[in-house]
Amino acid sequence: MQPAVRYSPDVETVPPDEADTIRELSDALQGILETTSRDYGHAVRAVHAKSHGIIRGELEILPGLSPDLAQGLFARPGRYPAIVRISTNPGDLLHDAISVPRGLALKVMGVEGRRLEGSEGATQDFIFVNAPVFSAPDLATFLKSLRLLAKTTDRAEGAKRALSAVLQGAEKAVEALGGESATLKTLGGAPNVHPLGETYFTQTAFRHGDHIAKLSLQPASASLTRHTGRVIDARGRPDAIRETVAADMQAGDAVWILRVQLCRDLDRMPIEDPSVPWDEEISPFIPVARLRALAQPGWTEDAAGLVDDHMRFSVWTGLQAHRPLGAVNRARREPYRMSAAFRSDFNGCPIHEPAAAKEDAP
Repeated sequence: MQPAVRYSPDVETVPPDEADTIRELSDALQGILETTSRDYGHAVRAVHAKSHGIIRGELEILPGLSPDLAQGLFARPGRYPAIVRISTNPGDLLHDAISVPRGLALKVMGVEGRRLEGSEGATQDFIFVNAPVFSAPDLATFLKSLRLLAKTTDRAEGAKRALSAVLQGAEKAVEALGGESATLKTLGGAPNVHPLGETYFTQTAFRHGDHIAKLSLQPASASLTRHTGRVIDARGRPDAIRETVAADMQAGDAVWILRVQLCRDLDRMPIEDPSVPWDEEISPFIPVARLRALAQPGWTEDAAGLVDDHMRFSVWTGLQAHRPLGAVNRARREPYRMSAAFRSDFNGCPIHEPAAAKEDAP
């Protein structure tokens, strides 16, 4: 196996027009925020607005990691309180029959070390989606997709549900021919799978101390893997996903494995194009931590109120050792801050990083 690539700032390539594209992304997201806050009388996230799971857990860093894996948060064994937020990607609160990709945000508390610029508190955030690659190869393509999503915000929900059904059928047809369409899935053609059974990926690259990596969160306990591939029937149930997660998380303790995939070839495992899968034959995902959650209600209004209104999740919250890399991650920085500030101002509700004490978790 090839050695892991060493991190250096020159692994990133910033095009001259990137700042302009990021401003346009922020404008599109602000348009979504203004539309939804006007409709609801309450500001929600510009993306991943609807939570389907709010779960308390503990992240255990595994002992005996090799030196190239034992970096940053994973440098030494330890246990950290954690919060999991499961969501879907639109910026409006949709009927769950509208099927879109699943997201999982993990906030690890009590994390010490040199922090990213502007990153307050003592937390480390990891953001995952249930697909290994990002839907766009560059920011210009991503901006086009975001504008399409922005145009559907505030449209009649019945039309969205009908469109989702059509797109799911189209996606099945594409897959039957041996392909897969990220665009179809983003716009509502994703299968309506149970989020507790899914494997999640950062899709984008991050610094991993001295190296570079992508991360993945994989279900490990039978209480989770029994839901893998299971489709949730949301007919007549606008909140079917959170109802299902709330019930199924009470059936037993849940365990996920957090894995790291080290970059070993910058040509075949690019930093700037997150639509290219990193070949697991070149560099497999290797376990570095275990996320355990005791049996509990997987979603409650009280927990969602605390996490959805008082917390933000951002790839730019955390340690310098896990600095986000690549254009998509660079583009997340200012829009995430803008979205959190908008919600805080509109709702009159300060957003802050939680402390490590268990009583501070939902």
